[in-house]
Amino acid sequence: MSDRPSVSELSRLFEIGEHPLALEKREAAEADGFVVENLVFRTNDGEAAPAILTRPESDDPAPAILYLHAHGNRYPIGASELLDGRPALQGPLGPVFARLGYVALAIDMPGFGGRATQTESALAKARLWRGKSLAGQMLGEQASALDWLAAQPFVDTSRIGAFGISMGATFGYWLAAVEPRIAAVAHLCCYADFELLIETGAHDLHGIYLTVPGLLNAASNGETAGLIAPRPQLIGIGDRDELTPPQAVDRALAETREAYASEGASDALVVHREAETGHQESPAMRQAVLEFFAGTIGSAG
Repeated sequence: MSDRPSVSELSRLFEIGEHPLALEKREAAEADGFVVENLVFRTNDGEAAPAILTRPESDDPAPAILYLHAHGNRYPIGASELLDGRPALQGPLGPVFARLGYVALAIDMPGFGGRATQTESALAKARLWRGKSLAGQMLGEQASALDWLAAQPFVDTSRIGAFGISMGATFGYWLAAVEPRIAAVAHLCCYADFELLIETGAHDLHGIYLTVPGLLNAASNGETAGLIAPRPQLIGIGDRDELTPPQAVDRALAETREAYASEGASDALVVHREAETGHQESPAMRQAVLEFFAGTIGSAG
């Protein structure tokens, strides 16, 4: 493998530090056996960014998970995925995580949930015209959400993970690549080599939001995921997923595995791959995710 990609260059492309969030509103909601809080953050541009927090009833410091919601062309679904789930998931993870002892935070990304006031196309094109990207805004805001999460007294800052499926998966490992506070990351259904996706035309199955000008000149997707080494990483993939063709997964995996091997951390890279699964979480993937977090950031007990 060539020299490792520049974390500083990726941080610039991912607009880390450019999108601060300020908490404006916080109120508790009813839940059975765990705590739910509805939050509203204010962006640097003055936009309201709703969020949901789930956590155990105890206020003792607990491990936490930054939860990055998916896309799926279901723009009304944003942070609500944490409590309500979505068709690609076996069920909502917020209650599951809370009852297992994890704090979890999800925020509406631009164009989703309470922020679905403009189309993805309009938002992405406006960013691209200004030399930025919608993905960069999303990542920059997620980094700020991580800042807020890490500052909470009921969070053990040494045990913060990240989770996402589909769009949330990509942003989960991209953010973990440049953010060392993420101790472990699990992601499902959006990991592949983008150069090969372009060669096969599969890149056009992904939304325009994902286009980050110059990213592939800085690092391949496999190299970016490799920057997480030696921290634990779970990659969940279905070989029938048209968005991540097997050959593109293979190329990315070779690079990520090489990065982990070079750090003497091959065992920290967990690959859960299913031959007959498409772009969705399977029961076995759900079990793999829960076992992964239990073995890395652990539970409150």
